[in-house]
Amino acid sequence: MKINKAEIVKMYGKNEQDTGSIEVQIALLSERINNLTEHLKANKQDKHSTRGLNKMVSNRKKLLDYLAEQDIERARAIKAKLGIRG
Repeated sequence: MKINKAEIVKMYGKNEQDTGSIEVQIALLSERINNLTEHLKANKQDKHSTRGLNKMVSNRKKLLDYLAEQDIERARAIKAKLGIRG
C-alpha cells in the first residue's frame, strides 16, 4: 500500500509545508525503504536497487541517531509509530 508524500508530511509534520523536520524525513525514508523492499522480493537480482536500499537504511539510522541525541523520547515515539526495530 503506497502512501503519497503529502499524506506522510501531514501525518508526521507540524503542518502541511513541514518537509524538513527530522520525523518527516525518517517517515519518508521508511516509506521508500518499504516500497523498495517489496520490489526486491520480486527482483532478487537487482543489485543496483539493493545498494540504494542499503544507503537509505544507513541514512535513516543516522537520522535516528541524531534525533536520539537531541530528544530520546521523540526518537522512541517515531520508532514505535513506524515499527522500526532497534
